Amino acid sequence: MDFKKQQIMLGEILRNHNLITYAQLDEALEVQPRTGQRLGEILIDLGYISEQDLLMSLSIQESMPYVDLQNVDVSKEAVSKVSASMAKVYKVMPLQYDQNILTIAMADPLNVNTLDDLRFMLGCEVKGVIGDTRDIMTLVSKYYGAEMESVESLLERISDSEHLLTEAEEAKDDLQDLESMVNDAPVVKLLNLILLQAVKDEASDIHFEPFDDTFRVRYRIDGMLFEMAPPPKHLSLAITSRIKVMANMDIAERRLPQDGRIGISIKKRPVDLRVSTLPTIFGESVVMRVLDRGATALDYRDLGMEKNIEEITRSIIYKPNGIILVTGPTGSGKTTTLYSMLKELNSEERKIITTEDPVEYDMDGIIQIAINPKIDLTFARCLRSILRQDPDVIMVGEIRDRETAQIAVQASLTGHLVLSTLHTNDAPTAVTRLIDMGIEPFLITSTLECVIAQRLVRKLCSFCREAYSPDPYILDSLELKPEEVGDKKFYRAKGCPKCNNTGYKGRIGIFEVFVLSDRLREMILDKRPSSEIRDVGVQEGMLLLRKDALNKIFDGTSSFDEVVRET
Repeated sequence: MDFKKQQIMLGEILRNHNLITYAQLDEALEVQPRTGQRLGEILIDLGYISEQDLLMSLSIQESMPYVDLQNVDVSKEAVSKVSASMAKVYKVMPLQYDQNILTIAMADPLNVNTLDDLRFMLGCEVKGVIGDTRDIMTLVSKYYGAEMESVESLLERISDSEHLLTEAEEAKDDLQDLESMVNDAPVVKLLNLILLQAVKDEASDIHFEPFDDTFRVRYRIDGMLFEMAPPPKHLSLAITSRIKVMANMDIAERRLPQDGRIGISIKKRPVDLRVSTLPTIFGESVVMRVLDRGATALDYRDLGMEKNIEEITRSIIYKPNGIILVTGPTGSGKTTTLYSMLKELNSEERKIITTEDPVEYDMDGIIQIAINPKIDLTFARCLRSILRQDPDVIMVGEIRDRETAQIAVQASLTGHLVLSTLHTNDAPTAVTRLIDMGIEPFLITSTLECVIAQRLVRKLCSFCREAYSPDPYILDSLELKPEEVGDKKFYRAKGCPKCNNTGYKGRIGIFEVFVLSDRLREMILDKRPSSEIRDVGVQEGMLLLRKDALNKIFDGTSSFDEVVRET
């Protein structure tokens, strides 16, 4: 490690070259905590230095040469190594390629991940030099054209690669051929573009699906699947094998399911890709779960709860002990809600331990355990050990069986706050589910504090949504009377370039919050039906999923179609 390099501060360099005064440096340092900007950006905004001054100082600080890009020779071989999409995403310009070393001009030399990302994706050594941002983007436009390379344009160029068809057929029986084929330039470039596009479009999953005569690639965006231009069928084996290499899987094993993980960084954003392969009659189906930690704020205020509901649940999660359950089907955002609660609770005064399957987001200050059924590391077994680690808050990924439920109840009784999930359709049914698991009603009433049922609905694109007057049958289907609607506006999806012509952008939660009162606890002890418990909950102010969804319609957040689909 270069300690000397670490000790040279940018402000010190600028001062030593008489580019700023101590007073100007102090002024910029006072501004920095409020804006979160880098010191150099603040000094430019204040008018104390020029961008040229900053680049020259960064060149000294990073021990990276500064290059005047207006008088530089660009190698065609270097340009061919980097796609247009990579150049624009990372704001780099390839200059020279010699003896497997690619020299690139960087607009942001402080982004240390850029060089590592490019080394990983290009398979060669990458050396950086510093260049002016405007000059870099001018060269990118000059050498790559105004349009960014797309998956579709790349597919057009490689659709006639019949030699890969022959190689793919031979590789089925020859592992050495397969290993060389996964590094073939078209395969690497195509997969990189698919991953970049998925992160750019905020996809949650990427599906690679082989069929008899096609190889389908689909993105799941805001809960809906969208198909992209399909790659040639003869690339299916090469692309699948490339993914398996990146995820440290066995590329020779195509008869059994496999799981793996790929960690990448795109535009300073850490992205985890959870990979699952499944053998089918036409090849291996691959699904990649995209966990973009940089795009997930995990802020409790951004979940979409009504203000009064947010205040109620916030007061409950600060209780010293008890059980809080989040229920809903797969993909309804339960894990995000739990993580938001943990982020809210995370402080120096609390010890928080989670056990998850798998750990989806790394959180500083929280001990996270990934369960592994292969070695009998189950939720129940983890929970027993967690209780000996002196935690204040415990998060269990899911209560699946009686044993886990019993230990969670015991943990609550011994002074711990337990957060977990269940698979039920609404909040009151969670009580019935626990009783079915064998938990005694008196234990439920002693420990259960709150059940939150939730779904996710797509948000209307704010740029193109349009107001309309709904037909009477729509109001009837929502059990709404005209006097209840009054002059409230309804909005529907239209579609524009901002939302990829879907009419929707992003998702928001709708919630049903069931808080146990003394009366409800008595009903649970009497083993009353969940329908009666639900009715009393509504009388006591429980907000139903459908009612919360209607509020999202009335404020223009979502549409009638989305509410009907999810509730």
